[in-house]
Amino acid sequence: MKITLAKTAGFCFGVNRAVQSVYDLLEKGERVCTLGPIIHNPQLVEELKQRGVRIVESPEEVKEGETLVIRSHGVEESVTERAKELGVKTEDATCPFVAKIHNIVAQKGKEGYVTLIAGDASHQEVRGIVGHCTGEVFVFSGEEELAKLLAQNENFAEKRVILVSQTTFNEKIFIKCRNILKKVCTNAEIFDTICNATSMRQQEARELSEKNDVMVVIGGRHSSNTAKLYDVCREKCGRTYLVETAAELSEIDFTGCGSVGVVAGASTPAGIIKEVIKTMSENLQPVEEQAEVKEPVQKSFEEMTDEEAFEASLSGLTGDQKVCGTVIDVKPTEITVDIGRGVTGYVTADEFSNEPDVKLMDEVKAGDKLNLIIMKINDMEGTAMLSKRRYDAIAGWDNIVAAKDSGEIVTGFVKDVIKGGVVAYTKGIRVFIPASQATASRGEDLEELKGKEVSFRIIEIGRGRRAVGSIRSVLKEQRKEAEDKIWETIAVGDRFTGTVKSLTSYGAFVDIGGVDGMVHISELSWQRIKNPSEVVLVGDTVEVYVKALDPEKRKISLGYRKPEDNPWVIFENNYNVGDTVKVTVVSMTTYGAFARIIPGIDGLIHISQIANKHVAKPQDELTVGGEVDAKIIAVDPEKKRVSLSIRALLEDSEPAVEEPAADAADEVVFEATGETAPAEETAE
Repeated sequence: MKITLAKTAGFCFGVNRAVQSVYDLLEKGERVCTLGPIIHNPQLVEELKQRGVRIVESPEEVKEGETLVIRSHGVEESVTERAKELGVKTEDATCPFVAKIHNIVAQKGKEGYVTLIAGDASHQEVRGIVGHCTGEVFVFSGEEELAKLLAQNENFAEKRVILVSQTTFNEKIFIKCRNILKKVCTNAEIFDTICNATSMRQQEARELSEKNDVMVVIGGRHSSNTAKLYDVCREKCGRTYLVETAAELSEIDFTGCGSVGVVAGASTPAGIIKEVIKTMSENLQPVEEQAEVKEPVQKSFEEMTDEEAFEASLSGLTGDQKVCGTVIDVKPTEITVDIGRGVTGYVTADEFSNEPDVKLMDEVKAGDKLNLIIMKINDMEGTAMLSKRRYDAIAGWDNIVAAKDSGEIVTGFVKDVIKGGVVAYTKGIRVFIPASQATASRGEDLEELKGKEVSFRIIEIGRGRRAVGSIRSVLKEQRKEAEDKIWETIAVGDRFTGTVKSLTSYGAFVDIGGVDGMVHISELSWQRIKNPSEVVLVGDTVEVYVKALDPEKRKISLGYRKPEDNPWVIFENNYNVGDTVKVTVVSMTTYGAFARIIPGIDGLIHISQIANKHVAKPQDELTVGGEVDAKIIAVDPEKKRVSLSIRALLEDSEPAVEEPAADAADEVVFEATGETAPAEETAE
């Protein structure tokens, strides 16, 4: 019978860190207590108990002189604050992955987000996460609970929502939940907080369960991680058994079994795994037919010689293998990381990022987690050369390919403008965006995009990892959505702050937030203008209002000039018949002169009203551009006409000269529109 042990079996980084912290304290001679069982493994907990480690449920139970170890699951913020108030000496062994979730929910809660947590509400890790939330928070265990939660809270679609998960949550279920949430809360921010080690462990369990007749899951029955592994194995292998120790193997029926797969939870000590494998190998097959069995990758130092520990630390590590490392130290040119198994790794600045001027000490700090690729292993020194840049490139390209297949929108920064388009980078991957796909319309300046963050779709994947993107397709879709939204509510009279997009000889087109409307040239000014550029320019921000709508053709007519700026309204509010005004002569005719009272209002000084004597032609007394005082002698509000007289002001100071009666032909019609008389009518 063949026995296959999962490579990922045994302590994960967080659990190993927590357990090791207890052992380190005991070696220093300190008295230790843990806030709840340090891990969900009764055998190890009992071993620690025999060494004097107490389990407490609150900081109040800690005795003087004891050090309180906070387990890898983490605790509520109120618990750590209470420990500080009581002056309790603590050792925080919260898993960095869990601590990251605490930071996310705390920050987003302060920003007003609703927090959704995928996980077991009764589990200490989830309780700890909830205890760091600063706003509304809801916990669900699967798809049905999430669907029910969304149905009961219809207002989620209008709120800002984030989704996180317990680090040991089932990855397949999380993906389904994420898709359900996206359909309701399209703007939800989703954080994949399932631990990398958990994902790898579950994936390997899934693969082994498809290939073996029997699956044995080793771990504590109260361990969430172990329970998830059991569920994953059961999906593909009906003969799946959970054992805590080798003693329970006698209860399993291996009849007719040709192969056994063995996985172990993140809280399962290496000694227990080794004992289970040894028992199965000795009892289930003759010695001469024993299958080659890999020892657990992680073993306790008590069970190994120094030479064995060193050899085990390097077993299974190969070039191009993906690992997750914890930053130990950061220097200007190099990062030191712990990738587990007693191996120290190094990441140079060149292998950290594509950016030539990257400042490592600004980018990472001790305790940060990095996803890396092993480039080279030095067996003699127990060190490894690692690369984040290459990991990002591989992961980034996988994301690009997935985005092409799904049509998902990705974001990146435009780094260069080159012949034929622009080059954008998204997660370290170069994407070429042709000029025809870079802007909403042809002819726009591509230089405006340089250095900016843009959203685009991947429209083509070529050989040699060549990706082609389209910003235009995203802009077009966004504009269509914005346009539909505006047309749902827009009405005549609505006011908008818009941006002038283009000018024509007959008006200006203004973007009012997703849809363009046109301001006709006659609506740009109360005065007659020859070109819209006399009033507005492309890029100007303007206040406009809706004058008319054509929903079928989706055309919007906009107004720009304000009623209160109507020159006639201003004139009527400030001037009356009998007022003396200073006017400027703007044009001449055979029958008189037009004079500007205020911009947009010209009055006629009839030739008979230019002086208190006979005037043959207006040019004999007046000049275009000259200023004179005149009296308002008549106003016709209906026809918007104003009559002026210089003569009326002179009658009191000079004797009147009898003026011939005006010919009926001299009674002219005019409008106070600010227009000057045609050149052919101006007297020479």
